[in-house]
Amino acid sequence: FKHVFSSLRSRNYRLYFSGQCISLIGTWMQQIAMSWLVYRLTGSVLLLGLVSFCAQIPTFILSPMAGVISDRIDRLKILKITQACAMVESLILAVLVLTGAIATWHIIALSIFVGLVNAFDTPARQSLVIDLVDRKEDLGNAIALNSAIFNGARLIGPSIAGILIAIVGEGICFLLNGLSYIAVLGALFAIRLNKSLNPTPKGKVKVVDEMKSGVKYAFGFMPIRTLLILLAVVSFTGMPFIVLIPAFAKDVLGGDSHTLGFMMASVGAGALVAALYLAARKSIVGLGKVISLACALFGVGLMVFSFLRIDLFVCFVLLFVGFGMIATVASINTMLQSLVDDDKRGRVMGLYAMALSGINPLGCLLAGALGDVIGVPYVILAGGAVCLIAAWRFERWRPLVRRMSRPIFVRKGIVKEIAIGIDAAKEIK
Repeated sequence: FKHVFSSLRSRNYRLYFSGQCISLIGTWMQQIAMSWLVYRLTGSVLLLGLVSFCAQIPTFILSPMAGVISDRIDRLKILKITQACAMVESLILAVLVLTGAIATWHIIALSIFVGLVNAFDTPARQSLVIDLVDRKEDLGNAIALNSAIFNGARLIGPSIAGILIAIVGEGICFLLNGLSYIAVLGALFAIRLNKSLNPTPKGKVKVVDEMKSGVKYAFGFMPIRTLLILLAVVSFTGMPFIVLIPAFAKDVLGGDSHTLGFMMASVGAGALVAALYLAARKSIVGLGKVISLACALFGVGLMVFSFLRIDLFVCFVLLFVGFGMIATVASINTMLQSLVDDDKRGRVMGLYAMALSGINPLGCLLAGALGDVIGVPYVILAGGAVCLIAAWRFERWRPLVRRMSRPIFVRKGIVKEIAIGIDAAKEIK
């Protein structure tokens, strides 16, 4: 594990990492406080789903255009703007709640606003990571550490939020989240990047034309196309299990909020271990195999989880579910970042955001509707089965993905050329 923090040798990434450590705890505090606030005000499960849908659907609609903008404009500037906007949204929520003026329409409107912000934030954030590390071989480590702090915050933030909500109410959670953006904004303003990064396209090219060229580039190259399709399938069929966990805890296991807390913590703990495992890897060698195995583990884990009815066994299996989920997503991210050309990075990461965060709310809506018809366990079982099939298909495609990807990795210096006469394909599995 001596390589776990190798990317922190880069000053810019170290600044970014430190700011995110603080800000993401506040983000998870706000997510828990928002759910509690909506249910306290309305008592409606439907509105809980609607608020989540409003916060995520802009990513599905706008990510391709946001990716084009990320390729045209300084990504660091985009992040400064989006993080400032997210800070304003949190502080407005805090004022409305603390003054007792909050209404349901405020929550929906602000959820749409923060969804619009995230639609532009995600492609810029994902594209910026490679610019923050001084050595290209640290890219995978940096992406894995991003996942580690995200899932570490998932364990810490909700716990703090639960205590604060019980003592002082939701408003303080929103206030603290708003103040936490000071850390990330300070880090972003302290980062110094090479001026040659983020080149502006020559001539006047229409955004729609650039969107089309980005889609053509991504889906015209088999390795990128395969990774994006796999991610979309996992996001649509497998990851909606998270929104079904409360119903599973209450209706299937007969538990309460403590049961839900242990289940969510188990997913988060498994995800954190996966992120640290990926951070400890020295290079992308063997990452294709990791994707196949992690996706299969995620699918099998969901299928086993759907049959269990004992709390302890459920939490144990959810550790593997969380591990498989994050190992799949983070590994796909690393492979895409390593494959994509720099001038198209924003557009491809916009498609990545669409496949991950944009398609997920559609899957959640379908899972919720089917849950009422056939039952939550059967929905989770079906999602796991589809993920397992997707893992099998990717494993069948992996040799071709490996052969087509290797010349790019060699050209970029990510993988060193090996001696003639040795099977080069073994370098990347």
